[in-house]
Amino acid sequence: MSADVLTGLRAACAQVANQAQFVRVEPERTAAYVGTLPVDPPSLDPDPGAHLTKGTREELAAFWLTLDAINFGSGWFPTLRKRGGRSGYFTIATGVKDRFANDGPWTAAELAQLTASEIANTLGQNPDHELMALFARSLNDLGRRIDAEHGGKFAGVPDAAESSAVALVDRLAGWASFADTSRYDGLEVPFLKRAQITAADLARAGVAAFRDLDRLTIFADNLVPHVLRMDGLLSYDPSLLDRIERGELIEHDSREEIEIRACALHAVELIAAERPGATEAVIDYVLWHRGQESRYKASPRHRSRCTAY
Repeated sequence: MSADVLTGLRAACAQVANQAQFVRVEPERTAAYVGTLPVDPPSLDPDPGAHLTKGTREELAAFWLTLDAINFGSGWFPTLRKRGGRSGYFTIATGVKDRFANDGPWTAAELAQLTASEIANTLGQNPDHELMALFARSLNDLGRRIDAEHGGKFAGVPDAAESSAVALVDRLAGWASFADTSRYDGLEVPFLKRAQITAADLARAGVAAFRDLDRLTIFADNLVPHVLRMDGLLSYDPSLLDRIERGELIEHDSREEIEIRACALHAVELIAAERPGATEAVIDYVLWHRGQESRYKASPRHRSRCTAY
C-alpha cells in the first residue's frame, strides 16, 4: 500500500466512477449544490449522550478506538434493539459509552478475550445475533494489536502516527479490526471508512493533533450516497434502485456496492473543489446529518451486511 493511501483511494474512486455501470456521478450539478450546503457545518463536537467526553487522554483514546472498531453493521441495524428510538449507530455508541462511564475502559488484554455474549450484554442485544460475533472478533483483534504493538496503551496508536492522520489510516489499514479494501476489476479500492473516521474522532476528542486532517476523504457508508442520490448528485440504474427500494440486500464487494461507495466519494471530492477551504470530511459530516431528516429516512437506502460500515 502506498505511503499516501488516500491519494490512491481518490484515484481509484475516480477510475471506478469513470467506468461505472450502475451508478453515475452528475458533475454538472456540483457547483449549484455547493450553495445548498450550510456555510457553518453542524457542531463537530462529540455527542455527550452517546460519546465519552470527559476522561484522561488514554481513556478517550480507548473509547474512540473501541467504538470505531465496531462502527459497522448498518446492514443489520433494522434488526437491532434500538435505545429509545435512536439509530443503530447511536444505540451501539451509547452502550459503549455507558460501559466506560460505569465500569471504565476495557483493557487491551480484556478486549483480546471479549466474547460475543459479553459485548451483547454491554449493548443490550441478543448474544446470538450475528453482529455480536463480528463485534467480538474485531475487538479481539484490536486488543491484541494494542497489547502487542503499543504495550497495552491506546494513546500509543495516534502517537505512533506522529501527527499525521494519513499515517494513522495507513497503520490501521493493516489491522483486521479496521480492514476495508474492495477490488473492482482488479483495481484496489481502499475505502478504509472506519480507519479514517477514527482519525477524525481522535482529533475532535482532543486526543490527537493531526497536521493533515484535510487529506481525509468521506467515510464511505450507505447514508451519504443515499443523500447524494436523493439530492440529484448521483443517479442509480433503475434496476439497482428498484432492488434497494424493495429492501433487497446489496452484496458487499459487488460491482453495484463498490460503485455506490466510490461514486459518492468522488462526487464529494468534486463538491469540495467548488468551495475553497472545504474539506471532504466536513462535507461528509454535513451530509450525514442531513440524512437524519425525515424525508431521507422515508426512502430506503442500500443495505449491505459487512464489517466495512
